[in-house]
Amino acid sequence: MVGLILVACVVLFLGRTGPLGGIMGSWRFESNGEQIYFTGTSQRGTTITPVMEPGMGRMPGSRLTCASCHGADGRGGQVQRMMQVVEVPDIRYETLTADDHGEDEHGHGPYTEETIKRAITEGVDPDGEPLDWPMPRWSMAEEDLDDLVEFLKTLD
Repeated sequence: MVGLILVACVVLFLGRTGPLGGIMGSWRFESNGEQIYFTGTSQRGTTITPVMEPGMGRMPGSRLTCASCHGADGRGGQVQRMMQVVEVPDIRYETLTADDHGEDEHGHGPYTEETIKRAITEGVDPDGEPLDWPMPRWSMAEEDLDDLVEFLKTLD
């Protein structure tokens, strides 16, 4: 058992586990949007910064990314944040823009490309109401935001 744990640690350290583990520089992303989703960094070298609500703190040295909460597949689920379990929504484009999205759970209609961008940068739903507290407001260049939304369209 200890041997398996040591092997797993070495594999993580050497960066052979893909976008969620290892050394990020060793992973080749198919698009800038994919890189933003998994690393919170842009291939353009532009700054991407999460703006956190008061009391949202992070672990020192941690990097907040879309994937760290919404998962590699964008389907969300339960995530431990600030000593509580938070239900993180499915952010796949097809789910967000579905005709029946939000009717039952949130009381708003479906997202559009523009309202998805507002959710990412301003932290509001399609009706302009604030998203739940764990969602950071992301500051990034318009081109990076466009690339990120295009990547969300590829998640299935």
